[in-house]
Amino acid sequence: MASTRSKIRKTRNAFKPCFLQASPTDSDHQLTLSAERIGSNDDILTEILLRLPVTSILQFRSVSKHWEWLLSQRHFTLRHDKRQISPGLFVRNNYIPFDVEDCSPPPFRRLDFCPDLNSIKIVQSCNGLLLCCSDCERIRDRKYYVFNPTTKQFAIIPPVPGCNDTRTTIGFMGLAFHQTTCPHYKVVCILRAIIDVSLSVKYLMLFHVYYSETREWKTKNSYCTSLTPDFRNGVYWNGAIYWACNFNSWYFDLNEERLKDLTLPLSMRTTYSPIYFGESRGHLHLVDTAGNGSDTYLTVYEMLADHSGWFVKYTVELHKYDLPFFHPFMIKTYWRSTNCAFEVLDVVRGEKEEDAFMVLKIWRSIIRYNLRDNSFKTLFDMTDRSLDKIYDDAHHYIQSLTSF
Repeated sequence: MASTRSKIRKTRNAFKPCFLQASPTDSDHQLTLSAERIGSNDDILTEILLRLPVTSILQFRSVSKHWEWLLSQRHFTLRHDKRQISPGLFVRNNYIPFDVEDCSPPPFRRLDFCPDLNSIKIVQSCNGLLLCCSDCERIRDRKYYVFNPTTKQFAIIPPVPGCNDTRTTIGFMGLAFHQTTCPHYKVVCILRAIIDVSLSVKYLMLFHVYYSETREWKTKNSYCTSLTPDFRNGVYWNGAIYWACNFNSWYFDLNEERLKDLTLPLSMRTTYSPIYFGESRGHLHLVDTAGNGSDTYLTVYEMLADHSGWFVKYTVELHKYDLPFFHPFMIKTYWRSTNCAFEVLDVVRGEKEEDAFMVLKIWRSIIRYNLRDNSFKTLFDMTDRSLDKIYDDAHHYIQSLTSF
């Protein structure tokens, strides 16, 4: 009996080490080894860091020289930028997030990245970069800047050759940038001059392109037209800058460096310009009224990638789904007609088709309207009457790690 108990006691002692818990020192050592393995493997580290927000990436660049090098590499910034979705909109330099519950701070509170006696305003947004200029009436007195609101980097654009000539005026200044197809941003300027030819008047348009890679302006082409050129609201998409207007719609191909005609949808009803014209996540959109006796019927067109035409992407009936009930100033009824008092500020595409939405300005409220389930949320209520017409001053924001 005694020998049996002795054998059992020896057996228990033999198995006892197998059930001992590791000491805190051993556990910390294992975590350190795992962290070192991950930290020394750039592929694994990259996959982890790609899932972090831009603010974290900018902070982690100061961890070490290796992390700064890794997070500044072009292949990393490209992959990270592709994951980004537009989180908000700039309206007259005010930032309005698309998520009403988003408590993150705005990209900036004031556009004071560079001292300018006239203050600074946004001219155009293009894939994460902003084209800005001096906020003054005289076009000749304006200075132009390219600004990345995410990284706070900016560049001053030198004056356009010939812009001080009294016979010319700047008809357009626009930004062309894309992380993959146009990684070195370009600025397109159109100088406009009036030419008297016998009894008719013609307009001479001089195209200049600024190349950030060489920091030089180059004169590209000139065109004459008898039509009054309208270069408002130029949009960069697919290697070109586009202008949509029924009278004269063009696009300037930056690869071929020449002006081409832009065909608009045959069913477009607007006689002058569309309600909205813009780009989102690689898609060029045009919004127009769809008829049916009311301006509350909208058609959202999308252009084919080869410029061969347009197709209907969404149809919207704003008079439905209780939207007029919550915003009674939206619809104004006149004799034999019904007009809609609203502006389309943006069409935003998401990672999924059901995430697409439209940003509307109705009276003094900015609304997010889902294009799939027709739900809507109020994003911002304006008290400033100077914001009654804001379409030309609405620019979407995209986070970008791009440096220049």
